[in-house]
Amino acid sequence: MLQGKTALITGSTSGIGFAVAQRLASTGANIVLNGLGDAGEIEIARSKMESQYGVRVIYNPADMTKPAEIKAMVEGAVGQFGKVDVLVNNAGIQHVAAIDDFPVARWDAIIAINMSSVFHTTRAALPAMKSAGWGRIINIASSHGLVASPYKSAYVTAKHGVVGLTKTTALEVAQQGITCNAICPGYVLTPLVEKQIPDMAKAHGVSEDEVVHDVLLAPQPTRKFVGLDELGALVLYLCSEGAVSLTGAALPIDGGWTAH
Repeated sequence: MLQGKTALITGSTSGIGFAVAQRLASTGANIVLNGLGDAGEIEIARSKMESQYGVRVIYNPADMTKPAEIKAMVEGAVGQFGKVDVLVNNAGIQHVAAIDDFPVARWDAIIAINMSSVFHTTRAALPAMKSAGWGRIINIASSHGLVASPYKSAYVTAKHGVVGLTKTTALEVAQQGITCNAICPGYVLTPLVEKQIPDMAKAHGVSEDEVVHDVLLAPQPTRKFVGLDELGALVLYLCSEGAVSLTGAALPIDGGWTAH
């Protein structure tokens, strides 16, 4: 379906981003990976994806807090592949604290990585998309882009901002063959979430199973994590011709969380 096209996915060395990259590669897209991690492990994953799906896969370690590096990453991808057809903005970090105790440096980093980087990648990728008359911009927001939770002021603010930027982008490019949508997942069992479970069990004085069911999944009526494969499938649908009129939307995939 995406044979010969190129997809750039930020924050794609693990978790949601990596799952999306694999799904797009499986349909023929060349891939630009980006994110943190052990250099050797990233190279193994890059090489395996390339050989498994018969596509080109490159890695760029651009720091999502640095606009110049973001711009250089996108321009480098355009230089190698001619354009970036699919842009998936997925990079994100989290910090939990009360507003009056929230570290200023953490606020600045979350706003930069979770929200401002979406502007910088989109700004850099749009000219080539406009020239081609085709493009798909998919922003991985969150249920917290639609509703709030206490102690997550920076994350909630950033994700609400991503939803707003998604709508503005969609309106600006509506007649140029480009769509822009936001996906708003509930809790997904990523390595980052898995690592938190033992500590949360200890802090709450309950079992790990109770943490999963009664703490993490409490907002999700299904009491199930959103699957990485589900997110990959939704991204792929948004890249399809069946979704050509779907733009400017914030799509919840959260087990009913935001239906409350």
